[in-house]
Amino acid sequence: MLISLLSVKGSPGVTTFAVALTARWPAPARPLLVEADPSGGDLALRFGLSTTPNLVSLAAAARRGGDPEVIWLHTQQLPDGLAVITAPPDANQACAALSALASDNDGGVGILRAAAYQPGVVVIADCGRVDPDSPALPIVCASDALVLLTRAHADDLAHLPRRMPAIGAWSAYPVLLLVGDGYAAADVTRELGVPPLGRVPDDPYGAAVLAGRPITPRRRRYDPTHSALGKYAHTIATALALRQPPTQPLSDPPVGGPTAPHASVPRLPSASQPIAVMPSGSHVMSRPGSRPNDRGEGGQAS
Repeated sequence: MLISLLSVKGSPGVTTFAVALTARWPAPARPLLVEADPSGGDLALRFGLSTTPNLVSLAAAARRGGDPEVIWLHTQQLPDGLAVITAPPDANQACAALSALASDNDGGVGILRAAAYQPGVVVIADCGRVDPDSPALPIVCASDALVLLTRAHADDLAHLPRRMPAIGAWSAYPVLLLVGDGYAAADVTRELGVPPLGRVPDDPYGAAVLAGRPITPRRRRYDPTHSALGKYAHTIATALALRQPPTQPLSDPPVGGPTAPHASVPRLPSASQPIAVMPSGSHVMSRPGSRPNDRGEGGQAS
């Protein structure tokens, strides 16, 4: 299974949530995180990893053949043992590696897709901020599911209506997640025409650990896999793994609190349902009475 995570504006915490989603993917799957951000990778610097192997070495190896097992030769491990293919921090090198992967004859990312279709393997691609010219777009279009993260303020949401038709065409299985405070899910649903799957909870300590940041001595034993952010990522991962048809989304989590139990796992949009198409003539958050709430995720890193 190949899943892409992305944003279309700003830095709503795609990399941090991608790490959480990969770390909390339900067993017995073999998860792999791939940094496919055209603006350059962060994980090698955050966690003090080696400069190689990485996305550049994978792109070079992909030219010599598409054996899916090759991909594991270009992984490194995060401190918790999570397998990751890092991108170079330099944007030019990252873009060149992504362009090289996209230049093969299998729709661009044949080796990633082949690895993702191995039994028990799930590949999660952190594609960063994506636009129609992004070299990461072939990965997005080849994905089995797309997770779009966006902050919930008016300026972040205002540009989405015109982007939704294109985003819906990128994937047969798109999902929308809200990040941070701002408008309530009901307001977003009314204006965009699609219910967000949920809202990433406020968990600054969990986000700090997943971003490789030092934490205070009293929090040294803080385990992100059992934090609000980790639990929420596990809920989303479980829903993605099940690939269920649509039903009610998760309600907004309380500030800093745990997410709903697995009984509330939402069913995701079906392959025939686009993520959203805004009705013509509508304006995001322009209706009288629409106002932001103050719930959401304030501790996410990019």
